[in-house]
Amino acid sequence: MSTATVAAGVAPATRGNPAAEAAARRSQHWVRAWVAIGLAAYLCLPWYAIQDATWYEAVPQVFSQAEGANGLMQALTQGRRWLFVGLAGLALCAIGAARPPGRAQGRWLLAGGAVGALGLALSGFAIGARGWSFAALNARFGELAVNQFGIGAGGFVALTALVLLAAFGIARLGRFKGDLFVAAAVTGCAMLMALFIAYPVSKALAGAFFDEDGRWSLAAFAARVFTERVWGLGCLSGGVRCGVAWNTLALALLTAAGTTFLGTLMALMAERGSRRGRGALRVLALLPIITPPFVVGLGLILLFGRAGIVNQLLESAFGIEPTRWFYGMPGVLVAQLFAFTPIAFMIMRGVVQGIAPSLEEAAQMLRADRRRTFFTVTLPLLKPGLANAFLVGFIESIADFGNPVVVGGQFSVLSTDIFFAIVGAQYDQGRAASLAWVLTLFALGVFALQRGVLGRRNYTTVSGKGDAGIPMALPDGVRRAIQCIALPWIAFTAVVYLFAFAGGFVQTWGRDYSFTLGHFRNAFALEWGPFGLVWAGTAWNSLLTTLKLAGISAPLTAALGLLIAWLLARNEFKGQGAFEFGALLAFAIPGTVLGVSYILAFNVPPFELTGTGLIIVLCFMFRNLPVGVRAGTAAFKQLDRSLDEASLMLRASTAQTLVHVVLPLLKPALVAALVYSFVRSMTTVSAVIFLVTAENELATTYIIGRVGNGDYGIALAYCTVLMVLMSLAIALVQWLVGERRLGRRAAASASAIREF
Repeated sequence: MSTATVAAGVAPATRGNPAAEAAARRSQHWVRAWVAIGLAAYLCLPWYAIQDATWYEAVPQVFSQAEGANGLMQALTQGRRWLFVGLAGLALCAIGAARPPGRAQGRWLLAGGAVGALGLALSGFAIGARGWSFAALNARFGELAVNQFGIGAGGFVALTALVLLAAFGIARLGRFKGDLFVAAAVTGCAMLMALFIAYPVSKALAGAFFDEDGRWSLAAFAARVFTERVWGLGCLSGGVRCGVAWNTLALALLTAAGTTFLGTLMALMAERGSRRGRGALRVLALLPIITPPFVVGLGLILLFGRAGIVNQLLESAFGIEPTRWFYGMPGVLVAQLFAFTPIAFMIMRGVVQGIAPSLEEAAQMLRADRRRTFFTVTLPLLKPGLANAFLVGFIESIADFGNPVVVGGQFSVLSTDIFFAIVGAQYDQGRAASLAWVLTLFALGVFALQRGVLGRRNYTTVSGKGDAGIPMALPDGVRRAIQCIALPWIAFTAVVYLFAFAGGFVQTWGRDYSFTLGHFRNAFALEWGPFGLVWAGTAWNSLLTTLKLAGISAPLTAALGLLIAWLLARNEFKGQGAFEFGALLAFAIPGTVLGVSYILAFNVPPFELTGTGLIIVLCFMFRNLPVGVRAGTAAFKQLDRSLDEASLMLRASTAQTLVHVVLPLLKPALVAALVYSFVRSMTTVSAVIFLVTAENELATTYIIGRVGNGDYGIALAYCTVLMVLMSLAIALVQWLVGERRLGRRAAASASAIREF
């Protein structure tokens, strides 16, 4: 490597290499383009968000002195001098863009991008709608004559340009192998995760350490957390109930163990059992995935509630007076087992599919019978899946809001207490943040325990080589035991869902079982008025809003998740471990905590998003982000790096390689991430229960409201419509993607083998 090449700050083979020189010229276009975009944001877009204004109302204000003026006008005519720091940063970047690619250009770009982005960010957090955001700054510098509001389109685009230009500068200085696209992707994704995961969660959790006067106080945190309400053990000493922390922990451990056990049994039966009934098994097992989490609770109420079928039969047959015995810990546990067992089934089914049959065949060739092979080879290879299924079941349980609020009765858990601390008459943000600490520590503790149990052991059984082994059939005793447990559970699931469906078609459950479509007409009526079609049903607004917001968030979630997966699987850079932890952090943060965090973080400048549809879209995105990352990471492990390298050697840029070579091969992972994100966005409740408004009401919050009013018929009719919609989405994806094929022969393929 020559000294001149090192000084230029480009790849070693750039000088005299036509492909590298062409790539450098293309990268120059991107540098100049983002400088131009940043300047255009200052001149052509409103800097601050304008409340309740449409685009055609906002455009005329851009070049005026109104509140919708651009950044330059805001700085020149309205006294917001701090906005000049962004222009100064763009000016430094423009000087760098005029220089040839190399380290000198990198220093200009990094300096300009860092100065502009950090200056705007610091001023945004320091100055709010009432002047200084911190009392210390107000005491030090005095009252501000002007203030500022939430960031708008101009500020967002300018900040984005400055961050990307700083990333380009880092690449020019030799990081990320000089690749501007990789540098921009890593920096941009890191900033998004810091802004929409780390920042809101840390802000919400920090609220636990402030007293009612806004002063930092460890005593305030201790007073809120270490109380009888949270940690009491009265239920063990003859009292009425235990603390909500123990309730939550006990419920989560029982749910996680139960869902892992049942999910594993059903996965073994689906993949290693008889082929008869596999389709029905998969449909019944996955049915709760496509329904709101409290539908199971509603179905169980129709069975075991005070006016349920079971209580009515007991009263008529044995004269037993109906009671509320089902409401509480037993009801919530059963509802969560029904709701979250399918997730464990999905995890364990993939793990069972991935076990290499050649390992089992090797054990049998060494004279081990099927029973011994199953317990010494097959089960140990399921260990990573068991740990993951337990972790998912635990986190889903502690974050669940719908089932405890529907069938919990007087049994309180942390998620419901956090909700009532925010929306109840007390409105105690400090208490909600303190309970969120307990919930988060539970989740992170189990996450750390899972990583400790698995350690650094390798459980890989699927490699790039084909495996022609035949999966071993289950031992007879194991198969019978699984069927004795799994089949009654599946039948019970079918009964619960049958009652949940039926509840929307009867007049009044428990009193009048006559057939009616009145609940559907009430919710989804369509009428012709003098001006055309009228969406007369009370549920149309929430359904259309949910479809719109979920449809927007799903492709964004899938794209960002797969981009992060590509960065982790195909690139190496400093801080990669922290980057990966940040990408998966939302998985370990319960949805209830994330919803509270968004309310507290994005209610004031510089990001005033509360009450808008955008905050719900962002919550959907970053709540479901780990799904896209996991799906993409698994898919990338099956793609050889030589495909990427061949494209790059043929003078394609990194971005072109990603779009035209890698992305088409990731179609199954992309579609899976799209559909899962869409379905979860349609059916989630815990993360968005705090974010909805009358203008942006969602399907799940509408149903919760109807349940609270006792309108079970309308709630179940709405659930039926949602289940049909989600079923169509799942069926469409299954038709487009099909089953995964690992190149293994089936037992019935002897004729094909003979032909070969």
